[in-house]
Amino acid sequence: MKIGVPKEIKTNENRVSVVPAGVEALTAAGHEVLLETGAGVGSGFEDAQYTAVGAQILPDADSVWAGADLIVKVKEPIEPEWKRIRSGQTLFTYFHFAANEKLTRAHLDSGAVCIAYETVELPSRELPLLTPMSEVAGRMAVHEGAKYLEKLHGGRGVLLGGVPGVPPAKVVVLGGGVVGINAAKMAAGLGAQVVILDISLERLRYLSDVLPANVQLVFSNRHNVLEYLAQADLVIGGVLIPGAVAPKLLRREDLKLMRPGAVIVDVAIDQGGCVETIHATTHEDPTYVVDGIIHYGVANMPGGVPRTSTLALTNATFPYLLRLANQGWKQALRGDEALRKGLNIAQGYVTHAGVAAAFGMEHLAPARFLE
Repeated sequence: MKIGVPKEIKTNENRVSVVPAGVEALTAAGHEVLLETGAGVGSGFEDAQYTAVGAQILPDADSVWAGADLIVKVKEPIEPEWKRIRSGQTLFTYFHFAANEKLTRAHLDSGAVCIAYETVELPSRELPLLTPMSEVAGRMAVHEGAKYLEKLHGGRGVLLGGVPGVPPAKVVVLGGGVVGINAAKMAAGLGAQVVILDISLERLRYLSDVLPANVQLVFSNRHNVLEYLAQADLVIGGVLIPGAVAPKLLRREDLKLMRPGAVIVDVAIDQGGCVETIHATTHEDPTYVVDGIIHYGVANMPGGVPRTSTLALTNATFPYLLRLANQGWKQALRGDEALRKGLNIAQGYVTHAGVAAAFGMEHLAPARFLE
């Protein structure tokens, strides 16, 4: 199979979808890897490292898209790339369709097969291809939140961990999943007072066993969210419904309860965000202020640390990529229930219930396309 690796063109996106070790394994299995020149440079991988293990370096994105049966990316194809997608081509990347109707309709119109990293789901309900980037984003959320709490950036002027004689900042984490636990670990490690709110008592019991004493676990309901919001210096949104739009836990009117100069980092932004007033931002222009509250909504946070993120992501995605290459998408999905849940769009139809529900579209089960 011919596997295409185009250079990511989303703003300040420096990750790459396949590292040289992955190319070596793919070529050893008899596949051709078509890599756009410079695709790996942002993550520290030069073209020469790829050619040394058998990749073909092509001069531009058009050549890669035109020559590949399977395109593997990091982020969803953005508008300039849509015209390059061919009917019947397989795309394997993060899509987050439920947050973007225009993106969804463009891929429906393309006739491509779209397999989304973020909805591949194991029987344990773990999301193995979302987990590594959620780990990175959860940890980065604390770094970014601490930075924007500085007065220089318009924040309250609060040091996250405080100092002897001065209390630490209060960090409220919405959601106790992968983002939440990683954010809590980082914030607690810096000495902040941390509260995690989650709707699962089972999850809260687990978190109580693994997190330090300066992390408080609270059942999430409207009353509790508002109570802790009023105390927060930093709020981190880490709510996820796989494949669907994130619920809006914080409303516009809730901001008036917060302290001026407090910071919200909404890691759920890829799925529309869990804060009513959030919209996607970029690494170049990451924040804006609503009612005195700093909002951080960078939609590709892990792209800010591409070396770490690329290695973490490809460790997880590569076994699935190799399966798709060796077996083709239909056979690979027939034999792997987790990968089958990654199918979001096939040949002009929505195949994921969460995406269909977001836009009131018809939904056909993946099995319809695997016969």
